[in-house]
Formats: sequence, structure tokens, C-alpha cells
Amino acid sequence: MKKLVTTLAALALAFSLFSCKKDAASGKKVVGVAMPTQSSERWINDGANMKKQLEAKGYAVDLQYAEDDVQMQVSQIENLIAKDVNCLVIASIDSTALVNVLAQAKQKGIPVIAYDRLLMDTDAVSYYATFDNKGVGTAIAKYIEDNKKLKTAKDEGRSYTIEFFMGSPDDNNALFLYNGVIEVLGQYLDNGVLRCKTGRTSFDKTCILRWSQETAQQWAENYLSGFYADEKLDIACSAFDGFAYGIKAALEGAGYTADNWPLITGQDAELMATKNIIAGTQTMSIYKDTRLLASKCVTMVEAVLEGATPEINDREQYNNGKLVVPSYLCTPVAVDKDNYQSIIIDGGYYTKGQLGL
Repeated sequence: MKKLVTTLAALALAFSLFSCKKDAASGKKVVGVAMPTQSSERWINDGANMKKQLEAKGYAVDLQYAEDDVQMQVSQIENLIAKDVNCLVIASIDSTALVNVLAQAKQKGIPVIAYDRLLMDTDAVSYYATFDNKGVGTAIAKYIEDNKKLKTAKDEGRSYTIEFFMGSPDDNNALFLYNGVIEVLGQYLDNGVLRCKTGRTSFDKTCILRWSQETAQQWAENYLSGFYADEKLDIACSAFDGFAYGIKAALEGAGYTADNWPLITGQDAELMATKNIIAGTQTMSIYKDTRLLASKCVTMVEAVLEGATPEINDREQYNNGKLVVPSYLCTPVAVDKDNYQSIIIDGGYYTKGQLGL
């Protein structure tokens, strides 16, 4: 049986290599796209949008998902390099694990574009397409600031409890986001308007590995039982819709209702998150139109393959330890119950039917 499985795997790889060369022989350049996981709706959408737009431009696309397995992603990229793809687009799981394989790509002359997660410690990356990650954190924090009227809270004798759920420590974006949050909210932690009863406010204490919803739920359950038995949690500053789902479950388990439900933030405006915003169990999310991000990345692919220069709007922020990577930053948008109709539905991102309306 083991021999049969090995033989089938070898045949599958041979067929894959043959298919790629056939595309190249027919005049189509091949773009390898490495995505981190299908466990998050946003990456499914990113991959689908990338594939659709690249194919519309006449490219063949080899789309791979690594299911948050770092070594699997390394192997997938090695295979794409072995197939002699013309360009690589990579949304990394842990970019520090990709340094050697990216060096292989550079040695073979394959251009590399980082997609929404910066590739660190490598000079093999040509461009970076992303959302303004510090801007995402700033947008989340300003929403909290405006919603709770923090600017006048101290003079009016008001204060709020808050806990932080930040992104994965191996994702460079997560630190940018955290810095955006603290740039706005730090002053309110300092003057007592915001009170974090766990004392966990640093990035190291609030980052959640692999953006795990399960870890966020466990943290929230521990916080609620250990620190909020006698005082309710007012704000859950969450960097990801998946965290918000875990926090929601923990709150329901602790007996929270609509009467004392906290403000909960998120990122990605996933379908479930948008439904929760409509239902009132998530307050807001950051809308990141993956169609727009994909289109900016596609222009980068075209540029490196056709010898042109893509549109770039940042040449300063994203130093990966080897070089400052020329980047295009898309603008994030805060979405809540007041504007989801105009942004999400009218913008064609989700239909009323998908949202159960």
C-alpha cells in the first residue's frame, strides 16, 4: 500500500510539472501563488481573487494552500521553483522559515512578490502588496476612541475596562497593527480612562500565535473568570474577526447578554463577522477588499514579468532587515451596523442573501 501511495504521489508531481511546462510552451507565463491557510475565509477569498484576476490577464496560476504548516509551505514553494514558474506570490506563514527557499528562487531568477505579509530577512523580494497595517490598528483604536468618547472621559469621570487580543508574533503585520492601536489608545491607558485589569498591554503579552481563534477564546474565558467576576469587561480590542468569534463564545459562556455586551472589534469583515455586526454581537470590523489588494498585486506581477514599473505608494515603512521593500498600501475601512449596507452590500462584497437579509 505504501509503495502504491508513493507511486501515485510521484505520478501526481510528474503530471503537475508536465502541466506547468505545457502552459509555458503554449505561451502562458506561470505564476505560483502560495497562501497560508484555508481555515480563514479571507485567505480563501484572496486566493480566488488572485487566481481569477491573473487568469484574466492571460497567465496560468498554480495556487497552493499550506494550512498553517510552515514546512508544508516551504515544500510547496520548493516545488513551484522546481516547476520553473515565472513569478512567485507569497503570503507567508512564518517568513523567517522561507529565507533559504527564497534564496533558491533568486538564484533561478524567479521574481518574488510578498502578499499582505512582509517577507523578512531576504533580498529576494521585489515588491510588497498589503493594506496599511499600522492604519488598520489606528482605525480600530480610533473607532474605540470615538465610540466611547474617550477624549472627554477623564473630565467627565468615566473609565472603561479593556483587554487586548493581538495578532501572531511571526507575522510582521501584527506588530504594525499593535503599534497603530497603542499610538491612539496608549494615552488613555496612561491616564486611567482605559483600565486593563490583567495588565497585559504589551505586544509580547497580547500576541496570539497563528491568529488562533481557540487561543483567543481560552484567553477570554480565563480573563472573564479571573479578573471580571465583579466588574464587566467593556472593550475587547481584537485584531481579527476569528478572535472576535472566540471572545463572543467566551462572553456567552460567562452569561453576558445584550444589556452588558462589550464593544468588540475585528479585522477582515468576514461573512460571519458581518452577520455578527448586524446581530449586535460584534461591534465593528476592518473591511479589506481582497479584490482591490489582488488587483494591486496583479499589476506588480505584470510589471516584473513585462519589465515595467508598478504603482508604489510607500518606499519607507517596510524594512525587512535586508532592504526597504517597495510597497503598495491599500486603505482599510472601519465597518459597523451604520455603514455595512453602503460599504459591504452596495460595494458588491456580499449580497443580502449571503447575509441572511
